[in-house]
Amino acid sequence: MSAARRNPFNLPNILTYGRICAVPVVVACLFWPKDDWVRWTALGIYTIAGITDFLDGYLARMWSQQSSMGRMLDPIADKLLVGSVLLMLVHTEDIRSWSVWAAIVILCREMLVSGLREFLAEVRVSVPVSQLAKWKTTAQLVSLGFLIAGTAGDAVLPKGWTHVTGLILLWIAALLTLYTGYDYFKAGIRHILAADEEAS
Repeated sequence: MSAARRNPFNLPNILTYGRICAVPVVVACLFWPKDDWVRWTALGIYTIAGITDFLDGYLARMWSQQSSMGRMLDPIADKLLVGSVLLMLVHTEDIRSWSVWAAIVILCREMLVSGLREFLAEVRVSVPVSQLAKWKTTAQLVSLGFLIAGTAGDAVLPKGWTHVTGLILLWIAALLTLYTGYDYFKAGIRHILAADEEAS
């Protein structure tokens, strides 16, 4: 393995570390009483963090700098960001009533997939990410961006449109989450049953 790949401080890994560091900053902004400039600040930091989610993997592949550290931290950083933002948006009541169920579906799927990945890693099985799962992630990230902006977005779009757009995309992400989560679980359960058969 090359020195660049072993280096825990190569650029792709630094981007991942930055995404993790962005989580408490975004949470702090959302915990602050609703104020337009604070919401725009939160949205700006969240957007940069979302961009690094694409860049770290892309650069790691392009420069052949994939590392065990990066493979471990990348999904953790994603889940920390999405989970924390979802919880804070429920706290601020930007997500409320029936839409809380959409947030619960997304959080439950993340926990399910994390458990499956941990098991599959032990048996050295990789389940590739589908194109639909990538669309799910995109809808999820964009929906949270709209909801972070909240009422501050009324200065750009007609009143209420920012919030409504965020909720619509959140439900689309939740529905895609159900489908891709089931698809992932179905692929993983075959390996779980196969492992049980080998052990018996």
